[in-house]
Parts: sequence; C-alpha cells; structure tokens
Amino acid sequence: MILAIVGLAGAGKTEATEYVFKKTNWPKVYFGQIVLDEVKNRGMEINEANERTVREDLRKNHGMAAMAILSAPKIKELAAVSPHVLVESMYSWEEYAVLKREFGENFKVLAIFASPQTRTARMAVRPVRPLTSQELESRDYSQIENLHQAGPIARADWMVVNEGSKEELYQKIDAVIEALNK
Repeated sequence: MILAIVGLAGAGKTEATEYVFKKTNWPKVYFGQIVLDEVKNRGMEINEANERTVREDLRKNHGMAAMAILSAPKIKELAAVSPHVLVESMYSWEEYAVLKREFGENFKVLAIFASPQTRTARMAVRPVRPLTSQELESRDYSQIENLHQAGPIARADWMVVNEGSKEELYQKIDAVIEALNK
C-alpha cells in the first residue's frame, strides 16, 4: 500500500507525515529529494533559487508528473520489501495520475484540510518560512492553478479535518492507519 499525504500550506500535512512515519516506521519517499539530488549532481549550492531552477527544468523535461515519474522506481523498490510506503510532497494532479496508474488500488491518498483562517493563523507563527495571509492566499492560488494541487485533495481516499489540537489530528490519523492495516 502506497500512502500519499496531501494538503495546502498550513493544513498539517508535514505534521501528519511525520506522525505516520514515527508511529509506523514505514519507509518514506520524499519527492523533493529528486530535486535536491539533481542540485547536488549539477554542483550547485542547495538554496531556494537553485531548487526552483532544477524543479522547473525537471518539469520542463518530464512534465508536471516529473517527481512521480522519477520517484516511481524508488517506490517500487521499497514496496517490494515493505507492505506500506509513505509518499511525501506529492502535489500535482499529474503526479497523482501517474501513481494511480502505476499502483492502482494499492495507491491511497490522505488529504489534510484546514480552513484558510486556521492555516493563516498557523502560518503566521510557523518558525520556518512563515507567511502572511496575503502570501498564503497567493500560494494557494498558485499551487491550485499551476500545480493542479486541488485534484489529489478532491480524489483523496480519506479526508481529515485539522481544526483542533495535534492530539485530535493524531487520533484521526490513527483511524486511517487502522483502515490501511486491515
């Protein structure tokens, strides 16, 4: 079973991914690793500008599904030795479509949802890359329009509403983990 956790900025997808990883110890494939590895291969310094350049190059060469296409061999390798694999940082509809074609019913998506108001409050105090409400709205629009991020959220197998405490989030995720283990 391949599980991708998706959601807009500030919804709690990183918290959810870290929780699932720590609780289950399922192997994890981070789509962003493809970009980091390519930055290093090109002898470039790892920073936002270089990562963006490489990410755009990869998408120009492989299409919007680049990260899924380039990560699929690693996912297959891990799936051969583990009953579950966690996918981190899947964003686009095209990535979703590639993984769904590749893994069929063994590919599942958990969407983490929080209202724009809740996400704005979280992003304002986030220690890494905080965003203002205007920046968050701009990022939402960009990710929905340019990365087609709404598709994987809309087609998710599970939707967790994350408007409360971390403990409440964890309880909801535990129910998904239980369903996956059946």
